Order: sequence, then structure tokens, then C-alpha cells
Amino acid sequence: MDRASLSRLLAPASAVLLLAACASAPKSVEAPRPAPPSVPAAPAVPAPPGAAAAPTTPLARPLLAADWRDLPGWGSDAHDEAWPAFLQSCRSLGRQATWQGVCDAAKGLGEKPSASAARSFFESRLTPWRVTNPDGTKEGLITGYYEPLIQGCRTRTAVCAWPIHATPDDLITVDLADAYPDLKPYRLRGRLVGRKVVPYYSRAELDRQPEKLAGKVLLYAADPVDLFFMQVQGSGRVQLPDGGLVRLAYADTNGHPYQSIGRWLADKGELRLDQASMDGIKGWARANPGRLKEMLGANPSYIFFREVPNTPGGPAGALGLPLTDGRSIAIDPRSVPLGAPVFLATTHPRSAQPLQRLVLAQDTGTAIKGGVRADFFWGFGAEAGALAGRMKQKGEMWVLWPRDQVPRAANGSL
Repeated sequence: MDRASLSRLLAPASAVLLLAACASAPKSVEAPRPAPPSVPAAPAVPAPPGAAAAPTTPLARPLLAADWRDLPGWGSDAHDEAWPAFLQSCRSLGRQATWQGVCDAAKGLGEKPSASAARSFFESRLTPWRVTNPDGTKEGLITGYYEPLIQGCRTRTAVCAWPIHATPDDLITVDLADAYPDLKPYRLRGRLVGRKVVPYYSRAELDRQPEKLAGKVLLYAADPVDLFFMQVQGSGRVQLPDGGLVRLAYADTNGHPYQSIGRWLADKGELRLDQASMDGIKGWARANPGRLKEMLGANPSYIFFREVPNTPGGPAGALGLPLTDGRSIAIDPRSVPLGAPVFLATTHPRSAQPLQRLVLAQDTGTAIKGGVRADFFWGFGAEAGALAGRMKQKGEMWVLWPRDQVPRAANGSL
């Protein structure tokens, strides 16, 4: 397909191509959170011909060469605790020529090196590169996410009334990379009306037309707000009445941009922004049951799930590999190479206590955009959720890259 043909394809569905359809679902706890990137809301009808094409310029400025002494807290980290996550990344990175030698050497060190051996390995094999923002600044936002546990049932009951959906058959996903390499991280999502691709149904439209997802119910949730937060996280576990656990993973999205319901509540004057935490939103929903659908519909994005084996370890990230509690982050792959080790210097949630450690860029998220921008994976359950929900910290990041190699971002592109 040539670019003129691609433009004709994109014109009637430009609202669907919201550049919000990366490899995985939105990450980080709902609120308070920064405003998402400025994108147009999906209209009810196709955009007219000649709509603006999607931006093709990567966000990242060049990565800047750095020294190990630049990394605050590098010497005090327990580097062996990051080693299992690093070996996980090597399952993907090791297929790349740039990383093959490093990952082969890592396997030779074994699965449980000492902290000093792990640190020596990283320092001898890798070099730090500071991540910067498009405006040249070196500090950014670090939020948190987790794998939630919600209550649910296999069948609809008086208690479990909120469907959890699999991907619908009429959702079309078009990978644009072959025709337009600059759009490699993005996919076009929509549905066919005649011979035209139009935006897929928004959350509110799906709520008004439940028949559109008939036959696609995996489970039923007991609480609609808990289900909403599981969609924000992109994965979770559902506890059944008999005590059994069902694990759900991200399957797809309707392609609409994520909008914060916490910010919607603040804009409406219902809550202050600092009150729009998970607990604050749940409290407002309990006090305003008649406006529940209105609140949830303020976020047009809708996430579809698939059932996966309830195996040990964290949920699968964008690499298809399990995440590691406290050692995995979600990043914008236009700025930080997916799979790479990253040294993160931030602080604990609502605290000045340093959180400085080696992590792995093993996930992405539609709300994670920019250079110095990361979502820190806290783990599974309520305690992890509480930490993730409070995390909105400033931070700095350094990509660790094979010695004597120059990451492509250092030349202005990934």
C-alpha cells in the first residue's frame, strides 16, 4: 500500500488512529494522574476526507552519554534482586545482535549471582545513557501500577452483574508498520460500516448497546468500579465464590483515548483532584449510584481481556514475559528501548525517601508517553494497589546499554 492509499484509509477513521493503541493497555492507577496527551475525541461519525495524518516524529531527544557516578544510589542497590528480571528481558533481547553477547554472558553467571557479582557484570558489560525529555529537561513523572484482585462469578447473579468482555469479532485491528514504518508502535482499530472503517464503539456506546458484545462475556464482576480499575491496569485476577482465582490478561482495546475519571470528577467540582484516588472515586460512586454510568462513560476507552493460566509470577508485560514486583516498569518505547535495563532514581509514594534501583523496561501503556516517564510495577493485591495509587513522584532515568554500542535514541531515533 502506498502512502496515498494509506491516507485514504486513515481519513475516514482518523479518530480511531489515536496513537493510543500501543502494545498494552493503560497503566498506572486512575487518579490523581497527569492529563493524557492532547488528542481529539472520537466523533460519532467518520472524520471528513483530508483529516490530518498521524504524527510520525519520535518524541525522544537523543539519549545523553553518562557515567556510573552520575547515577544516585547506584552503589547501594541490591543488584542481584534485579537479576531475575534481567534474565527475563534477555529472553527477548538475546535475539538481537546488540544484546546477544551480553545475554549469553549473563546466562554463564547463573540465576543467582551475588549482589557484588551482578553489579560488576552490569558495570563491565553496560554503559549508562541519561534519558531526556523533548524540551531537554532531565526530570519527569513516575507513577505506579499493580495487578488487582476483584470479586466475580462465572455466571451472572444478583451480586455479580457487570460483564467482563473478550475481544469482539467485529473489532478490526490494522498493523500500519508495513505501509508506514514511522508508525510501527501503533495500530488502527475500528469497525467496518459498508466499505468504510469507522471508530469502534466507545465505552458509553457499548453500555447503551450491550448486544454488541453478546456472546463475549468471560466473567461477571461484583463491583463496576473495581472492574474499571482492572481495565486501567490492563490485567488482574478475579476471585470466584468458591475461592478459585481466574487470571485475566489484556487482549485489546476499542482504540479510543484514555480519559481520567478522577480528573472528570475534579472538573465537575465533585471532588478535589487530591481526593480523586481509588478510594475517593469508590466513595463518590457509592454516594451517587445514579451517576455511575455517567462517570464511567467519561472515559471512552474500553479494555477487552483474555483468560490465561494462573501461573506463579507477575502478569505478562508488553514483551509477553512476566513482570517482576518492584523491578519492572512501563515506558514509552519511542523514548526507552523496550526490554532494556533502566536505572530509576525517584522517591517512594508521597515521601522524600529515595527509591533508587535497577529496573527493566518490560511494559508499555497508552497513558505512558514521553521521555522521562515511567510506571513502576508494585506487584499484586491490595497493598501493592495502595502504593501504586499514591505514587506520583518526580524522577530521573538512565538506560543501560551494551558497552561500546550506541543506542539508536542517541542519534535521535529509536
